[in-house]
Amino acid sequence: MVVAVKVLNLQTRGASKSFMSECKALRAIRHRNLLKILTICSSVDFHGNEFKALVYEFMANGNLGNWLHQVGVGDHEQLEERRNLKLIQRLDISTDIASALQYLHCGCESTIIHGDLKPSNVLLDDEMMAHIGDFGLAKIISTVSSDVAQVQSNSVAIRGTVGYVAPEYGMGDLASTLGDVYSFGILLLEIFTGKKPTDEMFEDHLNLHNFVKNALPDRVMEIVDPFILLEHNRRSWIKDCIVSILRIGIVCSMESPTNRMEMGSVISQLRKIKNTYMNEGLNHD
Repeated sequence: MVVAVKVLNLQTRGASKSFMSECKALRAIRHRNLLKILTICSSVDFHGNEFKALVYEFMANGNLGNWLHQVGVGDHEQLEERRNLKLIQRLDISTDIASALQYLHCGCESTIIHGDLKPSNVLLDDEMMAHIGDFGLAKIISTVSSDVAQVQSNSVAIRGTVGYVAPEYGMGDLASTLGDVYSFGILLLEIFTGKKPTDEMFEDHLNLHNFVKNALPDRVMEIVDPFILLEHNRRSWIKDCIVSILRIGIVCSMESPTNRMEMGSVISQLRKIKNTYMNEGLNHD
């Protein structure tokens, strides 16, 4: 069996025993869109330092980031040669991610906050179903690192990743499910525009959220990922579908946490959009 091993970078000796109980709790969590933790290793290396690792099931199609942004390939001249995500796959992957977050937030005994949702943490299996990895990792790290050992594990200061981290975290707010919703919103916009939130075009007051918001609804076909336009030559009928998807991303990535959508609403809206898309597709074939 092929597996993936994540070794935690530990600078400290005497890491807390709660690592084991934290990991065992995560191992017990089961959802089709969460990366399955097969086992955990907790030992000591040859320097006498703690060695801790998580063993995951292996995902044959790698991470979403590599599908959205293939390094070293030109923007337009080699579009045809690049492996490509179809619009329906993007919709399914987005729904998979939302379903996993909904489960972490509402379906477990205690709320689990991901805290670092980004394309590289979304893994794709051989059927292109999405699985979120690194869920609960902030909590695990807090149990094995002495400098945050004093912090209660349910109020871990989550650093997140630039571009995806909710603005309120920068003001010292504690991690929350609404912070994950923000990251999801940014990720959704990235999946359908092909633009990273850290793209060099975003400076001053322009960011991915505003870039998309300013283009809706009339200029949406100018900002959508070129692959989606290639796939749909008679493209007028997909415009409404794209606008609806990007509107979800806009609401999820609102600056004020209270204005963001709940994941349950996101899932039902994405499913509705998919049904409309499939029906429209049948009408236009």
